[in-house]
Amino acid sequence: MSGLTRQQMADAIARRFEDDWIVNLGVGIPTMCSNTAITADIIYHSENGVIGYGPMAAPGHEDMHLVNAGGQHVTLKPEAAVVHHADSFAIIRSGKIDVTVMGAYEVASNGDFANWKIAGAKGGGIGGAMDLAACAKRVFIILEHTQRNGAPRLLRQCALPVTARGVVKLIATNLGLFEPAGDHFNLVAIAPGVTLDEVRAATGAPVEPAPGMTEIVP
Repeated sequence: MSGLTRQQMADAIARRFEDDWIVNLGVGIPTMCSNTAITADIIYHSENGVIGYGPMAAPGHEDMHLVNAGGQHVTLKPEAAVVHHADSFAIIRSGKIDVTVMGAYEVASNGDFANWKIAGAKGGGIGGAMDLAACAKRVFIILEHTQRNGAPRLLRQCALPVTARGVVKLIATNLGLFEPAGDHFNLVAIAPGVTLDEVRAATGAPVEPAPGMTEIVP
């Protein structure tokens, strides 16, 4: 029941982007969205001030001074700009981000998510996730459906310290695309080779097929 690869999870989210969106990509799997070939005309935004970047740089073609939020070397589109870190956050805080795509440890069926502190850890820094969750027009999350021990990451209620409440609109895991629906998750699209029963067994909250549920085409 492996389902989608990490790049395929990012692809499934990126194909939901719409024309003229400014899209912030967070650390981890979300950064892979910039590798997805899509028809929508969008602008990728990075917290560190790279605005309008493209796919990750091919090996041997890296610009050592040009990285995304995850420190990975990226390429620039013709209209790109590199701005001060404070200006990048001014774009976030002014509400200009159409969607932010972030990773998470847990997501609840009411749209809460936790991505800044794990159980038993001392300290922790919430970073730009707080600003993005509060100011972006939409919050999308990408994460593996279960932990390494098989425990679910999609839950009725987050057990970890919450980053923001009620903001998540769409979730991609290796098993499919989900929408929080209050007391359950709607399964918008299922990964190939995965059954609804398997999804339900791996999820810590009820799962219902959304009207018109489709199968993801990798």
